[in-house]
Amino acid sequence: MNKNKLNILLYTDKSKLSKKGECPIKCRLTYLKIRKQFSTGLFVNPKYWNSKKQKVLEDSEQSDYLNTQLSLIMNKINQAFLLLQIQESNFSVEDIYSTYKGEKLAKEYNVVEYFEMFLKRLKRLINIEIKAVTYKKYNYVKENVKSFIKWKYKRSDYPLKKLKQQFLDDFDYYLKVERGQKQVTINKEIQRFRKPIKVAVSEGYLERDPFMLHKNKKVIKKIVFLTTEELQKFESHVFEQSTLRLVQDLFIFSCYTGLAYNELKQLSKKHIVKGFDGMNWIEMTREKTQGNISVPILSKASDLIVKYRNDEVDQIFPVMSNQQYNSYLKVVGSILGFDKVLTTHIARKTFASTVLLYNDVPIEIVSKLLGHSSISITEESYGKVIKKRVSDEVKRLGSI
Repeated sequence: MNKNKLNILLYTDKSKLSKKGECPIKCRLTYLKIRKQFSTGLFVNPKYWNSKKQKVLEDSEQSDYLNTQLSLIMNKINQAFLLLQIQESNFSVEDIYSTYKGEKLAKEYNVVEYFEMFLKRLKRLINIEIKAVTYKKYNYVKENVKSFIKWKYKRSDYPLKKLKQQFLDDFDYYLKVERGQKQVTINKEIQRFRKPIKVAVSEGYLERDPFMLHKNKKVIKKIVFLTTEELQKFESHVFEQSTLRLVQDLFIFSCYTGLAYNELKQLSKKHIVKGFDGMNWIEMTREKTQGNISVPILSKASDLIVKYRNDEVDQIFPVMSNQQYNSYLKVVGSILGFDKVLTTHIARKTFASTVLLYNDVPIEIVSKLLGHSSISITEESYGKVIKKRVSDEVKRLGSI
């Protein structure tokens, strides 16, 4: 139970003396060093007021009536205060006054409590606006916020209205030190945590975004991709095992289309369409961003479609699980002697870097082919690749 003290003071306002020689009796509530003053609606001649005892002297004809009314007001205020204490929620002096007046209080949520309410609404949007995996990511963040509050404040929840920038800084520290997360992951968690907070602002539970000035800590991304020589080595090697040959072909296909694993797995005949230029194009929706993918099919990718196309099934490739695929890629990389750990995503990076940027394809086209939501994402990710391309060209020019 909240053990903070409420002070109640009854006093007369002599500055508002009436023609009858009476002044209003007022009440001042003080809670958590914040005051709330209001009129009781009662009036008394100031000479009959005992400020020390906060009551009307018996010499007054109305002393019994006035003192009874003042006693009822005091009791009603104390009852309102006790009710708010029993609820064990955070409340202000304004809330005490509103409860005394019988007004309905606006709900004051706690952080985890409001996050869970946000998740309930989000869950209903699965397969309508979001994927189930998106909901799981937000729920994972909620659990981390809950654990952080327990770790930092030794309590199960924290008042929404008390959120300040320091909360986010401490959360960043907690994820780094206690959870062992990398900054890129932390930035994503904070981004997802801020979503329900912004909704709380829009719904009026917060006056403003407490994290308005927050900036994600910069992460220097290292783009790993196959060079032209490595890609040629990958393509030309002959594997004896059929599974490794399939893995080789899937990876090569991604290197020349930029498809991520999920798109590669879903690729079917309906996604292969004839374009305005007479070329075959891949037209589909990217699962991660729900953006449209529109990629012309280069000759090497086209050869693989012909190789695996089966009139009896709709899917283009016989794909395995992402985990199996990555495991086999590590085996392939080891056989080829690469010092890079091959993953499904490296093929996408190779498409952007070696196949496109290193062949003078403008970055705005690269951004479009990768299905990025904005060109700034492409520039942020592949800025160093562009600089290296410029450097190579300058060196070539210097040698001439």
